[in-house]
Amino acid sequence: MNAELVLPLESMTIAEKMDVIDRIMNDLSRNSSAVPVIEWHGEMLKQRLENLKNGTDRFITLDEAEARIREKTGRK
Repeated sequence: MNAELVLPLESMTIAEKMDVIDRIMNDLSRNSSAVPVIEWHGEMLKQRLENLKNGTDRFITLDEAEARIREKTGRK
């Protein structure tokens, strides 16, 4: 199907745009086996899994992640 979908992006609010993105992502997740995997992304995930297994990487809490982001962006 190559029908062109035209959204009034210029007149949409951020919330409306985010809602459209959310709806699309929800629909894609229901059919995730049909979504093609980008090769570099699959390789990155494999490397991260290997890093977790060999101890060169670790999970952090959401609080830790937020603190790091605040530190890097200079936001409080």
